Order: sequence, then C-alpha cells, then structure tokens
Amino acid sequence: MSFLNQPAFSLTDFRHIKELIRLKNPTVRLDEWPVRVRGGLQIVCILEGKFEWLVDNQRYVLYPNDVVVLCPWHGYGSPTHTLEIGSLLWITLEPETFEVNRELYLGEWSSLIESDQKLMGRLFVAQSPMVLNNFKWAFELIQRIETELKQAEFAYQTRVNQLLDELLVTIVRQLSQQQNQRRDFPQAFAQLEQLLRDSLDHPWTVEEMATVVGLGSTAFTEKVKAFSGFSPLNYLINIRIAEAMKQLRQTAKSLTDIALDTGFYSSQHFSTTFKKLTGYTPGQFRKRGKP
Repeated sequence: MSFLNQPAFSLTDFRHIKELIRLKNPTVRLDEWPVRVRGGLQIVCILEGKFEWLVDNQRYVLYPNDVVVLCPWHGYGSPTHTLEIGSLLWITLEPETFEVNRELYLGEWSSLIESDQKLMGRLFVAQSPMVLNNFKWAFELIQRIETELKQAEFAYQTRVNQLLDELLVTIVRQLSQQQNQRRDFPQAFAQLEQLLRDSLDHPWTVEEMATVVGLGSTAFTEKVKAFSGFSPLNYLINIRIAEAMKQLRQTAKSLTDIALDTGFYSSQHFSTTFKKLTGYTPGQFRKRGKP
C-alpha cells in the first residue's frame, strides 16, 4: 500500500514491534484492502469513518472507537477489497511464540508473568474473532506509545514496553467484560469449563477464572457456587479428577504423568486428592478398571 506514510520514528530498538501505523484515507481506494492474513499480534483502532470488514470470516461493521484484535493467523479486510474513507491506527507486535496450538510468549521485553501470558494467549484463541466496541482506551494507549517513540526521551524504551503490557492487559479485561455482557452466566461458565478442560495443566487461580467470564473474584465465586454447588477451585479439582479417572482407565500413562497432565503439582498430591474424592488410590482404581 504505497499511500501509507512512514512513521517519524525508528523501531530499531524494538524488535518486538513490527509496525505502528497511523492511516488517514481521504478517498475511497479500490483493491487496496483485500481480506488477508497480515501476521503478528495486531491491534487496529478505528478513529474516523465506517468500515465493513470480514474478520476471521465473520462480517462486521466498525465505527469510531471500535478495536479489532487479530492473532497472527487471522485474516481481515474488506470483502470488496475497498478501503473506505476514514482514519485508522494500528500496532503489530511480534511475539516470540504464538500459534493456535502453542502458548503465547511475548518475549523478554514483557514484564507480564509467564502464566498471565499463557492465559492471555488461550483467551485470544478461545474468543476470536475479537472486536471490542467503543473501546477508546486502546487508542489512547497506542497514541501514548507513539508519542514515546517520537520523543525518545529518557527511559523511553522502558516506558514503551510498560505501555505495551498495559495495552494487552486492558484488552484482556475489556474482552472478558464485553463477552460477559453479551451472554448469561451459564453460557459464560460453559466456555470457561471448556477452557479449563483444554488446559488442565495450567495452575488456574480464582482470579484468572473470574477474568475469563468478566467478573470480579468475589462475584464469580458466589455465582459458581450458586450455579454448581462448588467453589471454583473445588469445581476445578472435580474436573481434574474426572480427567484423571479417564486416563487411568484408557491409557497406560504413569501416575506421575497423569498427575502433571491434570494439574497436580506432584504424584503424592494427586494420590491424596484422588483417594479423598473417590475412596480409592489411583493404583487401586486402575486395577478395578471401572468407576
């Protein structure tokens, strides 16, 4: 796209930032915005205008302050290849690793702890496509990043990376809140349960589970207990034990491997919890060959 202006700053010291582009388009441009995969973890802000795009094969009409969050494998663009009149601002990050079947690792630049990065990646995969409506805060954060890059004042590298972390955290929180507003709790809980089953080896906390459904920890705990009869952590343990029972019946895995696969920190922890809930040790259960 030859009409894009080159930014007035250098990204040489930020290998994890692929691009930061501000685009003001005063005329309709044909064949300039096809649906395609552009790569990277991209955050696109609509500043002015109305855009009709396909995002991961779903049609959206986007307005000012809407934000589109794209994983590296997502395609987006106009179904007619037309770039409408308006203004856009986007930033594209290059995570160290991030694929559909691989955990998100942003890189050494990020101060987010590893478990938060993994959860973020799982949420992005589970909840795509990600279109956040009326989310002006994302634009303001990217604009602050842009300002830091242009001015290049003392410690600007540190500040840019801090703002990137803040941007991603804010997106995850907004995504969870928006998803929760669009559905009732049983639907949100069903999605959470599937996410738990898909990543039992993750050391889930109540705070993380609450984030997935867009609630605070206290409200989440109360809703889960009313809905299931269990506290969130006890519900998670029941899921882990159910999966362990399945693996004991259907596989020849060692008890240690099953323990780690299902989220227990040791075979002893697994055995103690298993016997408490089933009345059998894992070895006894395997020998019986039935519940």
